[in-house]
Amino acid sequence: MLLAAQRIIPQRQKRATKRDVRQMIRRMGALQIDTIHVVARSPYFVLWTRLGDYEPAWLEELLEEGAIFEYWSHEACFLPVEDYALYRRRMLNADSLGWKYPKKWAEAHQKEIDWLRDFIRERGPVRAADFERKDGKAGGWWEWKTEKRALETLFTAGELMIARRRNFQRVYDLRERVLPDWDDRRLPSAEDVRRELALKAVRALGVTKARWVADYFRTNMKETLEAVRALTEEGALLSIEVEGWSEPALIHPDDLKLVRAARAGSLKMEHTTLLSPFDPVVWDRTRARAMFDFDYRLECYTPEPKRRYGYFTLPILQRGELIGRVDAKAHRREGVFELKSLHMEPHVRASADVLKDIATALLRCAAWHRTPEIIIRKSDPPVVAARLQKHLAIK
Repeated sequence: MLLAAQRIIPQRQKRATKRDVRQMIRRMGALQIDTIHVVARSPYFVLWTRLGDYEPAWLEELLEEGAIFEYWSHEACFLPVEDYALYRRRMLNADSLGWKYPKKWAEAHQKEIDWLRDFIRERGPVRAADFERKDGKAGGWWEWKTEKRALETLFTAGELMIARRRNFQRVYDLRERVLPDWDDRRLPSAEDVRRELALKAVRALGVTKARWVADYFRTNMKETLEAVRALTEEGALLSIEVEGWSEPALIHPDDLKLVRAARAGSLKMEHTTLLSPFDPVVWDRTRARAMFDFDYRLECYTPEPKRRYGYFTLPILQRGELIGRVDAKAHRREGVFELKSLHMEPHVRASADVLKDIATALLRCAAWHRTPEIIIRKSDPPVVAARLQKHLAIK
Protein backbone atom coordinates (compact mmCIF):
# COMPACT_ATOMS: atom_id res chain seq x y z
CA MET A 1 0.00 0.00 0.00
CA LEU A 2 2.88 2.37 0.75
CA LEU A 3 4.49 1.70 -2.63
CA ALA A 4 1.17 2.03 -4.45
CA ALA A 5 0.34 5.29 -2.67
CA GLN A 6 3.78 6.55 -3.62
CA ARG A 7 3.13 5.47 -7.22
CA ILE A 8 6.09 3.13 -7.37
CA ILE A 9 3.68 0.33 -8.24
CA PRO A 10 2.45 -0.47 -10.73
CA GLN A 11 5.52 0.12 -12.88
CA ARG A 12 4.92 2.88 -15.39
CA GLN A 13 4.68 1.68 -18.99
CA LYS A 14 4.06 4.90 -20.92
CA ARG A 15 6.72 7.56 -21.36
CA ALA A 16 6.18 10.36 -18.87
CA THR A 17 5.20 13.91 -19.74
CA LYS A 18 5.76 17.19 -17.90
CA ARG A 19 2.17 16.97 -16.68
CA ASP A 20 3.03 13.61 -15.10
CA VAL A 21 5.90 15.23 -13.18
CA ARG A 22 3.52 17.84 -11.76
CA GLN A 23 0.92 15.21 -10.90
CA MET A 24 3.54 13.09 -9.14
CA ILE A 25 4.62 15.97 -6.93
CA ARG A 26 0.98 16.62 -6.09
CA ARG A 27 0.49 12.97 -5.17
CA MET A 28 3.60 12.80 -2.99
CA GLY A 29 2.91 16.19 -1.44
CA ALA A 30 6.61 17.01 -1.12
CA LEU A 31 9.70 16.32 -3.22
CA GLN A 32 12.80 16.74 -1.08
CA ILE A 33 15.72 18.75 -2.46
CA ASP A 34 19.37 17.85 -1.94
CA THR A 35 22.43 19.10 -3.78
CA ILE A 36 24.61 15.96 -3.68
CA HIS A 37 25.08 14.78 -7.25
CA VAL A 38 27.34 11.73 -7.27
CA VAL A 39 24.29 10.35 -9.06
CA ALA A 40 21.34 12.46 -10.24
CA ARG A 41 20.32 14.91 -7.52
CA SER A 42 17.67 13.49 -5.26
CA PRO A 43 14.53 15.23 -6.57
CA TYR A 44 15.31 14.03 -10.09
CA PHE A 45 16.12 10.52 -8.84
CA VAL A 46 12.92 10.21 -6.80
CA LEU A 47 10.91 11.11 -9.89
CA TRP A 48 12.86 8.63 -12.03
CA THR A 49 12.00 5.81 -9.61
CA ARG A 50 8.33 6.50 -10.29
CA LEU A 51 8.26 7.84 -13.85
CA GLY A 52 11.14 6.09 -15.58
CA ASP A 53 13.01 7.92 -18.33
CA TYR A 54 11.59 11.42 -18.16
CA GLU A 55 13.18 14.79 -18.99
CA PRO A 56 14.79 16.28 -15.82
CA ALA A 57 14.51 19.84 -17.18
CA TRP A 58 10.75 19.65 -16.67
CA LEU A 59 11.24 20.11 -12.94
CA GLU A 60 12.91 23.51 -13.37
CA GLU A 61 10.33 24.47 -15.98
CA LEU A 62 7.48 23.74 -13.57
CA LEU A 63 9.20 25.89 -10.96
CA GLU A 64 9.65 28.80 -13.36
CA GLU A 65 6.06 28.44 -14.57
CA GLY A 66 4.77 28.67 -10.99
CA ALA A 67 3.25 25.18 -10.90
CA ILE A 68 5.46 24.29 -7.92
CA PHE A 69 7.35 26.31 -5.33
CA GLU A 70 10.16 25.76 -2.84
CA TYR A 71 9.93 25.88 0.92
CA TRP A 72 10.65 23.99 4.13
CA SER A 73 8.43 20.92 4.44
CA HIS A 74 9.94 17.54 5.33
CA GLU A 75 13.11 19.52 4.68
CA ALA A 76 13.75 21.83 1.73
CA CYS A 77 11.24 20.62 -0.85
CA PHE A 78 9.52 21.28 -4.14
CA LEU A 79 5.82 21.62 -3.29
CA PRO A 80 2.59 21.95 -5.28
CA VAL A 81 1.71 25.63 -5.60
CA GLU A 82 -1.84 24.73 -4.56
CA ASP A 83 -0.42 24.02 -1.10
CA TYR A 84 1.20 27.43 -0.64
CA ALA A 85 -1.45 28.45 1.90
CA LEU A 86 -0.53 25.47 4.08
CA TYR A 87 3.03 26.79 4.48
CA ARG A 88 2.32 30.50 4.76
CA ARG A 89 1.91 30.31 8.55
CA ARG A 90 5.39 28.81 8.83
CA MET A 91 6.75 31.78 6.92
CA LEU A 92 4.96 34.27 9.14
CA ASN A 93 6.30 32.49 12.22
CA ALA A 94 9.75 31.77 10.78
CA ASP A 95 11.64 32.02 14.08
CA SER A 96 9.88 28.80 15.14
CA LEU A 97 11.80 26.91 12.44
CA GLY A 98 15.01 26.67 14.48
CA TRP A 99 18.29 26.80 12.57
CA LYS A 100 16.45 27.46 9.31
CA TYR A 101 15.77 31.00 10.53
CA PRO A 102 18.70 32.57 12.47
CA LYS A 103 16.68 35.09 14.48
CA LYS A 104 19.61 36.57 16.41
CA TRP A 105 21.67 36.93 13.24
CA ALA A 106 18.73 38.56 11.46
CA GLU A 107 18.28 41.06 14.26
CA ALA A 108 21.99 41.89 14.20
CA HIS A 109 22.04 42.32 10.41
CA GLN A 110 18.74 44.06 9.79
CA LYS A 111 20.45 46.85 7.86
CA GLU A 112 22.02 44.39 5.38
CA ILE A 113 18.73 42.49 5.02
CA ASP A 114 16.82 45.70 4.30
CA TRP A 115 19.44 46.74 1.74
CA LEU A 116 19.24 43.38 -0.04
CA ARG A 117 15.45 43.43 -0.17
CA ASP A 118 15.55 46.93 -1.69
CA PHE A 119 18.28 45.86 -4.13
CA ILE A 120 16.12 43.01 -5.44
CA ARG A 121 13.09 45.28 -5.67
CA GLU A 122 15.03 47.75 -7.83
CA ARG A 123 17.38 45.45 -9.79
CA GLY A 124 15.37 42.21 -10.10
CA PRO A 125 16.06 38.53 -9.25
CA VAL A 126 19.49 37.53 -7.90
CA ARG A 127 21.58 34.47 -7.05
CA ALA A 128 23.90 34.23 -4.09
CA ALA A 129 26.71 33.86 -6.66
CA ASP A 130 25.98 37.37 -7.91
CA PHE A 131 27.62 38.80 -4.78
CA GLU A 132 31.38 38.71 -4.34
CA ARG A 133 32.75 37.27 -1.14
CA LYS A 134 35.00 39.76 0.65
CA ASP A 135 35.92 38.09 3.96
CA GLY A 136 38.34 35.52 2.54
CA LYS A 137 36.47 32.51 3.99
CA ALA A 138 35.79 29.34 2.08
CA GLY A 139 31.99 29.37 2.31
CA GLY A 140 31.03 26.15 4.10
CA TRP A 141 27.60 25.46 5.58
CA TRP A 142 28.15 27.74 8.59
CA GLU A 143 30.36 30.22 6.74
CA TRP A 144 27.87 31.62 4.24
CA LYS A 145 28.63 35.12 3.07
CA THR A 146 26.33 37.83 4.43
CA GLU A 147 24.28 38.13 1.24
CA LYS A 148 23.64 34.37 1.12
CA ARG A 149 22.49 34.30 4.73
CA ALA A 150 20.31 37.34 4.14
CA LEU A 151 18.75 35.71 1.06
CA GLU A 152 17.98 32.53 2.99
CA THR A 153 16.61 34.52 5.92
CA LEU A 154 14.25 36.44 3.66
CA PHE A 155 13.30 33.21 1.88
CA THR A 156 12.42 31.44 5.14
CA ALA A 157 10.40 34.47 6.25
CA GLY A 158 8.43 34.26 3.00
CA GLU A 159 9.53 37.66 1.71
CA LEU A 160 11.50 36.07 -1.12
CA MET A 161 10.67 33.03 -3.21
CA ILE A 162 12.69 30.93 -5.63
CA ALA A 163 11.68 32.23 -9.04
CA ARG A 164 13.70 29.62 -10.92
CA ARG A 165 16.96 27.70 -10.78
CA ARG A 166 19.99 28.24 -12.97
CA ASN A 167 22.42 25.30 -13.01
CA PHE A 168 20.55 24.26 -9.87
CA GLN A 169 21.44 27.54 -8.16
CA ARG A 170 18.52 29.34 -6.56
CA VAL A 171 17.34 32.57 -8.18
CA TYR A 172 15.57 34.71 -5.57
CA ASP A 173 12.86 37.27 -6.21
CA LEU A 174 10.18 39.11 -4.22
CA ARG A 175 7.20 36.97 -3.26
CA GLU A 176 4.75 39.48 -4.75
CA ARG A 177 6.43 39.10 -8.15
CA VAL A 178 6.63 35.30 -8.06
CA LEU A 179 3.15 34.79 -6.61
CA PRO A 180 1.31 38.05 -7.36
CA ASP A 181 -2.20 36.71 -6.69
CA TRP A 182 -1.58 35.65 -3.09
CA ASP A 183 -3.39 37.59 -0.34
CA ASP A 184 -2.73 36.89 3.35
CA ARG A 185 -6.41 37.39 4.01
CA ARG A 186 -6.86 33.93 2.46
CA LEU A 187 -4.68 32.40 5.19
CA PRO A 188 -6.31 29.25 6.62
CA SER A 189 -6.53 28.73 10.37
CA ALA A 190 -3.73 26.88 12.15
CA GLU A 191 -6.17 24.05 12.92
CA ASP A 192 -7.18 23.72 9.27
CA VAL A 193 -3.51 23.57 8.26
CA ARG A 194 -2.79 20.80 10.77
CA ARG A 195 -5.77 18.79 9.61
CA GLU A 196 -5.01 19.19 5.92
CA LEU A 197 -1.34 18.26 6.27
CA ALA A 198 -2.27 15.21 8.36
CA LEU A 199 -4.74 14.08 5.69
CA LYS A 200 -2.16 14.59 2.96
CA ALA A 201 0.50 12.69 4.90
CA VAL A 202 -1.71 9.65 5.51
CA ARG A 203 -2.79 9.63 1.87
CA ALA A 204 0.83 9.77 0.72
CA LEU A 205 1.85 6.94 3.05
CA GLY A 206 -0.92 4.54 2.03
CA VAL A 207 -1.04 2.92 5.47
CA THR A 208 0.65 4.29 8.56
CA LYS A 209 0.87 4.30 12.31
CA ALA A 210 -0.33 7.54 13.89
CA ARG A 211 3.10 8.41 15.25
CA TRP A 212 4.64 8.30 11.76
CA VAL A 213 2.35 10.99 10.35
CA ALA A 214 4.14 14.05 11.77
CA ASP A 215 7.48 13.23 10.15
CA TYR A 216 6.15 13.43 6.60
CA PHE A 217 5.73 17.21 6.59
CA ARG A 218 7.70 17.77 9.82
CA THR A 219 4.71 18.97 11.80
CA ASN A 220 4.50 19.14 15.59
CA MET A 221 4.09 15.62 16.98
CA LYS A 222 1.60 16.42 19.73
CA GLU A 223 -0.56 18.63 17.51
CA THR A 224 -0.48 16.11 14.68
CA LEU A 225 -1.55 13.24 16.93
CA GLU A 226 -4.45 15.37 18.16
CA ALA A 227 -5.43 16.19 14.58
CA VAL A 228 -5.21 12.53 13.55
CA ARG A 229 -7.37 11.50 16.51
CA ALA A 230 -10.03 14.06 15.60
CA LEU A 231 -9.98 13.15 11.92
CA THR A 232 -10.38 9.46 12.78
CA GLU A 233 -13.32 10.16 15.08
CA GLU A 234 -14.97 12.15 12.29
CA GLY A 235 -14.36 9.43 9.70
CA ALA A 236 -12.09 11.64 7.60
CA LEU A 237 -9.39 9.03 8.29
CA LEU A 238 -10.10 5.33 8.67
CA SER A 239 -8.65 2.90 11.18
CA ILE A 240 -7.72 -0.64 10.14
CA GLU A 241 -5.85 -3.59 11.62
CA VAL A 242 -2.55 -4.76 10.21
CA GLU A 243 -1.29 -8.22 11.08
CA GLY A 244 1.74 -7.97 13.36
CA TRP A 245 1.05 -4.41 14.48
CA SER A 246 0.02 -3.86 18.09
CA GLU A 247 -1.84 -0.64 17.29
CA PRO A 248 -4.43 0.36 14.68
CA ALA A 249 -3.22 1.67 11.36
CA LEU A 250 -4.56 4.66 9.49
CA ILE A 251 -5.60 5.02 5.87
CA HIS A 252 -7.15 7.79 3.82
CA PRO A 253 -10.63 6.96 2.43
CA ASP A 254 -9.27 7.61 -1.07
CA ASP A 255 -7.01 4.57 -0.59
CA LEU A 256 -9.73 2.05 0.29
CA LYS A 257 -9.22 0.38 -3.08
CA LEU A 258 -5.61 -0.26 -2.10
CA VAL A 259 -6.78 -2.03 1.05
CA ARG A 260 -9.08 -4.26 -0.96
CA ALA A 261 -6.30 -5.04 -3.42
CA ALA A 262 -3.88 -5.80 -0.58
CA ARG A 263 -6.37 -8.12 1.12
CA ALA A 264 -7.01 -9.89 -2.20
CA GLY A 265 -3.28 -10.38 -2.72
CA SER A 266 -3.32 -8.45 -6.00
CA LEU A 267 -1.28 -5.46 -4.84
CA LYS A 268 2.19 -6.62 -5.85
CA MET A 269 5.35 -5.02 -7.08
CA GLU A 270 6.70 -6.94 -10.04
CA HIS A 271 9.81 -4.93 -10.88
CA THR A 272 13.03 -3.82 -9.20
CA THR A 273 14.37 -0.31 -8.86
CA LEU A 274 16.72 1.92 -6.87
CA LEU A 275 15.71 4.56 -4.33
CA SER A 276 17.24 7.89 -3.44
CA PRO A 277 18.26 8.27 0.22
CA PHE A 278 15.72 11.11 0.31
CA ASP A 279 12.83 9.06 -1.06
CA PRO A 280 9.73 9.19 1.18
CA VAL A 281 9.78 5.39 1.28
CA VAL A 282 12.98 5.40 3.35
CA TRP A 283 13.50 8.93 4.68
CA ASP A 284 11.93 7.91 8.02
CA ARG A 285 14.43 5.41 9.41
CA THR A 286 12.01 4.10 12.07
CA ARG A 287 9.26 3.49 9.52
CA ALA A 288 11.62 1.82 7.04
CA ARG A 289 12.82 -0.55 9.75
CA ALA A 290 9.28 -1.39 10.86
CA MET A 291 7.81 -1.86 7.39
CA PHE A 292 10.74 -3.45 5.54
CA ASP A 293 13.00 -4.73 8.33
CA PHE A 294 15.63 -2.51 6.70
CA ASP A 295 17.94 -0.37 8.82
CA TYR A 296 18.88 2.50 6.56
CA ARG A 297 21.07 5.44 7.37
CA LEU A 298 22.61 8.00 5.03
CA GLU A 299 26.34 8.06 5.73
CA CYS A 300 27.54 11.00 3.62
CA TYR A 301 27.71 13.09 6.80
CA THR A 302 29.60 10.35 8.65
CA PRO A 303 33.43 10.47 8.66
CA GLU A 304 34.71 8.03 6.05
CA PRO A 305 36.47 5.64 8.52
CA LYS A 306 33.16 5.18 10.36
CA ARG A 307 31.03 4.45 7.29
CA ARG A 308 29.65 0.95 7.06
CA TYR A 309 28.15 0.94 3.56
CA GLY A 310 29.39 4.03 1.72
CA TYR A 311 29.00 7.73 1.04
CA PHE A 312 25.63 7.83 -0.77
CA THR A 313 24.00 4.41 -0.78
CA LEU A 314 20.89 3.74 -2.85
CA PRO A 315 18.47 1.14 -1.42
CA ILE A 316 17.57 -1.70 -3.77
CA LEU A 317 13.79 -2.25 -3.89
CA GLN A 318 13.25 -5.69 -5.37
CA ARG A 319 9.64 -6.72 -5.97
CA GLY A 320 8.44 -4.97 -2.83
CA GLU A 321 11.34 -5.80 -0.52
CA LEU A 322 14.43 -3.79 0.38
CA ILE A 323 17.16 -6.35 -0.21
CA GLY A 324 20.38 -4.33 -0.24
CA ARG A 325 22.10 -1.08 -1.14
CA VAL A 326 24.66 0.21 -3.62
CA ASP A 327 27.16 3.03 -3.16
CA ALA A 328 27.04 4.44 -6.67
CA LYS A 329 28.68 7.23 -8.62
CA ALA A 330 27.89 8.33 -12.16
CA HIS A 331 31.02 9.37 -14.08
CA ARG A 332 29.20 11.26 -16.79
CA ARG A 333 32.16 12.29 -18.94
CA GLU A 334 33.50 8.74 -19.05
CA GLY A 335 30.06 7.16 -19.48
CA VAL A 336 30.64 4.91 -16.45
CA PHE A 337 28.20 4.05 -13.69
CA GLU A 338 30.44 2.90 -10.84
CA LEU A 339 29.26 0.75 -7.96
CA LYS A 340 31.87 1.37 -5.30
CA SER A 341 30.21 -1.28 -3.22
CA LEU A 342 27.10 -3.43 -3.16
CA HIS A 343 25.76 -4.83 0.09
CA MET A 344 23.05 -7.47 0.22
CA GLU A 345 20.93 -7.87 3.34
CA PRO A 346 22.12 -10.90 5.38
CA HIS A 347 18.86 -12.82 4.93
CA VAL A 348 18.72 -12.35 1.14
CA ARG A 349 19.80 -15.21 -1.09
CA ALA A 350 21.49 -13.84 -4.20
CA SER A 351 19.81 -16.25 -6.59
CA ALA A 352 20.00 -15.95 -10.35
CA ASP A 353 16.51 -14.40 -10.43
CA VAL A 354 17.41 -11.80 -7.80
CA LEU A 355 20.61 -10.89 -9.63
CA LYS A 356 18.75 -10.59 -12.93
CA ASP A 357 16.31 -8.18 -11.30
CA ILE A 358 19.14 -6.09 -9.86
CA ALA A 359 20.94 -6.07 -13.20
CA THR A 360 17.82 -4.84 -14.98
CA ALA A 361 17.38 -2.00 -12.46
CA LEU A 362 21.05 -0.99 -12.70
CA LEU A 363 20.99 -0.95 -16.48
CA ARG A 364 17.88 1.24 -16.53
CA CYS A 365 19.37 3.63 -14.01
CA ALA A 366 22.75 3.80 -15.76
CA ALA A 367 21.10 4.40 -19.15
CA TRP A 368 19.07 7.29 -17.73
CA HIS A 369 22.28 8.82 -16.38
CA ARG A 370 23.85 8.32 -19.85
CA THR A 371 26.56 6.19 -18.26
CA PRO A 372 25.94 2.83 -19.96
CA GLU A 373 29.08 1.07 -18.72
CA ILE A 374 28.61 -0.43 -15.24
CA ILE A 375 31.61 -1.31 -13.07
CA ILE A 376 31.33 -3.10 -9.72
CA ARG A 377 34.29 -2.62 -7.38
CA LYS A 378 33.28 -4.88 -4.49
CA SER A 379 30.32 -6.55 -2.88
CA ASP A 380 29.18 -8.21 0.31
CA PRO A 381 29.05 -11.18 -0.05
CA PRO A 382 32.17 -10.95 -2.30
CA VAL A 383 30.91 -13.51 -4.83
CA VAL A 384 27.93 -11.31 -5.76
CA ALA A 385 30.03 -8.77 -7.71
CA ALA A 386 31.35 -11.29 -10.23
CA ARG A 387 28.01 -13.04 -10.62
CA LEU A 388 26.13 -9.76 -11.07
CA GLN A 389 28.69 -8.52 -13.61
CA LYS A 390 27.94 -11.59 -15.73
CA HIS A 391 24.22 -10.78 -15.71
CA LEU A 392 25.01 -7.23 -16.74
CA ALA A 393 27.09 -8.54 -19.64
CA ILE A 394 24.24 -10.80 -20.77
CA LYS A 395 21.89 -7.84 -20.93
